[in-house]
Parts: sequence; C-alpha cells; structure tokens
Amino acid sequence: MISPAARDALSGWLAAQRALNGAAFNTIEAYQRDVADFLAFITQHHGEAQGLGALSRITTADMRSWMAFIRKQDVGPRSLARKLSAVKGFYRWLSEREGFEPTAVLATRSPKFQRKLPRPLSPEAASDMIETLDMQSLTPWIAARDQAVVTLLYGCGLRISEALSLIGADLPMGTALRITGKGGKERIVPVIEPARAAVERYAQICPFDITPDGPLFLGARGGALGPRAIQKVVERTRAQLGLPASATPHAMRHSFATHLLNAGGDLRTIQELLGHASLSTTQAYTGVDTLRLMEVYARTHPQGRG
Repeated sequence: MISPAARDALSGWLAAQRALNGAAFNTIEAYQRDVADFLAFITQHHGEAQGLGALSRITTADMRSWMAFIRKQDVGPRSLARKLSAVKGFYRWLSEREGFEPTAVLATRSPKFQRKLPRPLSPEAASDMIETLDMQSLTPWIAARDQAVVTLLYGCGLRISEALSLIGADLPMGTALRITGKGGKERIVPVIEPARAAVERYAQICPFDITPDGPLFLGARGGALGPRAIQKVVERTRAQLGLPASATPHAMRHSFATHLLNAGGDLRTIQELLGHASLSTTQAYTGVDTLRLMEVYARTHPQGRG
C-alpha cells in the first residue's frame, strides 16, 4: 500500500504537470499509473509503506530490483523506458521540493531499444487512399466526411486528434488553420486547396447542423466523430488497395512530412508544421538519414555552396 504522504506527493506532481507543462489527459493517466506502480513495488520490496523520508533514500539496488521486476512481466524495453522516464520526472520534482539528492534514480540507465521509423506511403499510394475512401460508404455525406478528415491528415500534416478537434467556427476553411497540438502548443498550418474543397463538400451535404462551438466532423448519429471510425475506414481502404498494415491514419501525417522533405522542404519548417518540440523528432519522423542532411547542408549553407 502506498503511504498517504507518497500518494499526496504523486498528486502534487501530477497537478504540476497539468498546470506548468500542459500535459494531456492521457499522458497524466500514464504518469499516474507508472509512478503508482513503482511506489507500490518499493512498498512491497521493503515490506512496509514508504514515507517521503524512505523514498528519499532509494538506492541503485532498489532501482535494479524494480527494473528486473518489470522485465519479468514481459514489458518491452520501450515501455520500460517510458515508465523509468515517469519515475525520474517524479523524483526530480520531489527532490527539489523535499531537498534531497535523487542521484540513484536519475542515474538509472534507460534500456536501449530500436526506434521504429515511420513508414510513409508513396505519393501515389496516398493519393489512391484518399480517392478510394470516397467509395467506402453508401451514405454520401459519410463518405465525404471520411475523405475530408484523411485529406487534412495528409494535406496539412495533422494528427487525427487535431483534425477531429476542429469545430464549426473553423468554417469556411481559409488558407491556414490555428491548431492546438500536444501540450497545448499552438501552430499555424497552411491548408491546401484540395483539403479546403474536401471539407467544404462534406459540410454542404452533412445532414446535421454544424454549430460554431460544436465539432466540425460528426458521427452517423450527429455526435462528435471518434478516431476509431476513421481508423476502421482506412483499414478497409488499405485492404482493397493491397497496402501494408502500416498504412494507418497516422501514416498519412508521416507521408505529409516525408513528401515535403523529398520535394526540397526545409527540415526546420517541417518541424514547425508538425508541431514537434525538437528537430531530432522530425528527423526520425521523416526517416531522414545523415547523408540526406549533408546534402541539404551542402546545397543551402553559404560555405557549402562556396
């Protein structure tokens, strides 16, 4: 059982993550689960509830025991790294608050894992996906809706959650959208003409009222459209086209970034369009390699051109 003091500390840290870092609801839930599991293990490991004093004396051996315990549960390296990151974040905050040295926790090395690079679709496959989506429903407005959503993913590089968070006030869609992404960060995204046309077509034939404060994309009964509906229609479409299982809604966002880069787009600009916090994320996201970066450097840097 977690001690009341440890539980209060966890609540305080989670509140700080929400207030200061703008962490998303799902992220907060994952943090809470991971750190609570860690605290429960430490309690069981030492045979008694651990107050803040005991938690400040966590040793390297304690951390190794916890990681060994997690590995025995068939938890993969990626998931273990995520759990360790949450525990380190909690301890960094707790140590500053309580005034102790958290070296044993913070020095724990994260397990190595092979980062899976995204698999973007070819431009032809992305185009085929969007065109074929229009044939997946016998109800014209639903077919138009699905096509509009996926066109936004590919044409603007939106996350599916960002596309589904658009509201009626975003109509009529102009040449740019203000998107609130992860962590509440805002960015301006250009909207290409095919995406504007697809959204306009859907809005014109939707049988339900699209209110300024309500969701732009509606489900079959008039409520907010959920991501699963888009995932399912993309699954059907890729099966018809013979595309691999990696051809998901999120792959359309990958494709947006990769196709822009291959067309000569600047990596930093693509980072801003995607809403990535770091350039390294964008680099991995597009699957760009060092050779490609050096080619861009040689072509664009004044010294490189000289």
